[in-house]
Amino acid sequence: MGDQQQELRIEEEVAKLVEESKELQDKAASLILKSSKEEQIIKQRAVSIDSAIRKLRSSVVSDGHIDPKLAEKLEDELNRAKCILVDGDASSFLPGKAESGFLRMFLGPINVRATRKDVQLKVKEEYNSYKDRTAWMFLLFPSILLVLRVWIWNGCMPAFPVQLYQAWLLFLYTGLALRENILRVNGSDIRPWWIYHHYCAMLMALVSLTWEIRGQPDCSQKQKGVQLFLIWATMQGFAMLLQNRYQRQRLYTRIALGKAKRMDVVWGETSGVRGQLQLLLPILFILQGFEAYVGLLLLRTAFVGVASEWQVVFSGFLLLLMAVGNFANTVQTLVVKSRFKAKMKRSKSKQQLD
Repeated sequence: MGDQQQELRIEEEVAKLVEESKELQDKAASLILKSSKEEQIIKQRAVSIDSAIRKLRSSVVSDGHIDPKLAEKLEDELNRAKCILVDGDASSFLPGKAESGFLRMFLGPINVRATRKDVQLKVKEEYNSYKDRTAWMFLLFPSILLVLRVWIWNGCMPAFPVQLYQAWLLFLYTGLALRENILRVNGSDIRPWWIYHHYCAMLMALVSLTWEIRGQPDCSQKQKGVQLFLIWATMQGFAMLLQNRYQRQRLYTRIALGKAKRMDVVWGETSGVRGQLQLLLPILFILQGFEAYVGLLLLRTAFVGVASEWQVVFSGFLLLLMAVGNFANTVQTLVVKSRFKAKMKRSKSKQQLD
């Protein structure tokens, strides 16, 4: 008798839990449906406001009858409205950038756009932390190889440590490219060239893994390009440490002044203030020239027959392409900065005259 009562009690509890589960499912489905409808309304309103800001900004800029002072004030107000829209929680309701084929290739057709601003900012902070961590490795790894080349390997490096370094470079640039594509989807302003640059670097690291560098009888001559590349990488690691520090400080200042969004990252290498740029720019131009020199040297060694593998030609071409692209983007950023400074000087002069 007691066993039957216990079975009945357990059966009633199970039935009760099934009913509660069904009730909870109905409430959750109703809430999701209601949230979806409200989300669609907010999306439409966000798109409408964004479109209105664009139209008004175009009218203010193109209309020559508006007083310059009033036009400047209106443009500042429109910039403020745009900043509120794209830098707040409403930004998740604006249409995002389409996901790249690179992301789809690695992650599949999944949505990597965060719906909450705090999650987006965590993605950006993780990207900055990744750059800080890898900058030290970028400096130390080739430095150790160069020291061991002189002290232990008598000028002829074994293939495995160099291939290990190239495998790490492939991991590094793949991680950077993935993070930068995700940041772009979430509203960051990374210039496309820097992502393409990392694609090229990934490709070069992959090709370098198949390159037999320990050739005889003249191993040191065959590894001349590798040695120069490691020297360049050491200098690049030092420059990356400087860039990360200066760029972070500069971006925080721009965000505080309302000139940048919290999801933005610095454009390339020329985002420091005047004194910082005086230190960074010579280093950057020297690095870009040295990168082009290593590329030309690899092409030359291929053509004179010292190292005729296709990997040498391919790596030399990629190094030249990256050097030219880096130089062009650095100059472009400097031109944009100079135009902006000239515009600020003109507006200050007008205020003093008035």
